[in-house]
Amino acid sequence: MHKDSIYPKEKIIIIDDLIATGGTADAAAQLVKKSGGEVAAFIFAINLFDLGGKKLLEKNGYKSFSIMDFPGH
Repeated sequence: MHKDSIYPKEKIIIIDDLIATGGTADAAAQLVKKSGGEVAAFIFAINLFDLGGKKLLEKNGYKSFSIMDFPGH
């Protein structure tokens, strides 16, 4: 990601195919913040619900949506 690709206070939606533990999504949110933007929400195709990533994001104050939920074991 280029450091000038996000404008100050620009609202960003992060879209990914899968959320498991939430580590990658949280790292993406930190990059957006570091660039001056604000994460408006996360959208995932698949949530592996028993790995807790979506709950972690919501606990950290982010809106999070998924199309499908599956167990992650």
